[in-house]
Amino acid sequence: RSGAGLGFVVHGLWPQYPPGFPQNCGPDGRSPSRAALESVADLYPDVGLARYEWRKHGTCSGKSPEGYFADVRRAAQSLSIPDNFKHPTEAQQLDPRDIARAFIAQNRGLRADMMAVGCQRGALQEVRVCYSKDMRGFTSCPDVARGSCRTQSISVAPVR
Repeated sequence: RSGAGLGFVVHGLWPQYPPGFPQNCGPDGRSPSRAALESVADLYPDVGLARYEWRKHGTCSGKSPEGYFADVRRAAQSLSIPDNFKHPTEAQQLDPRDIARAFIAQNRGLRADMMAVGCQRGALQEVRVCYSKDMRGFTSCPDVARGSCRTQSISVAPVR
């Protein structure tokens, strides 16, 4: 969100199947505790999104809210954001493939078929990265990778 001063944040973590992903796997009586939500307050832009992602995808993980959010933290900590994207002070115009290359160069074992650079209305929207089920490394995800932005140039907003 422009002007939020956050840079890259976590949107979510979910199981990815060859076609699609599960969602809203039902109420299991395990709503995230305040402590569980606070444990990831530095990863999500707000606790509302963390709560929403738990309901939408975390309930499909087979884990408790604490276990799910521990996986979110592990994924976020294992991905290294390239320096020029951490806190850019100037707007940048880049080829989405160059953004992918920067993430690949920064993260050992990451390949183009394991990620996607998403754009919307000519601006960088997200970088999706696929992890193995045990969260120990990256994994190929052709359905996600096919969703990469195909335009020649997208804007990357400064972090303010």
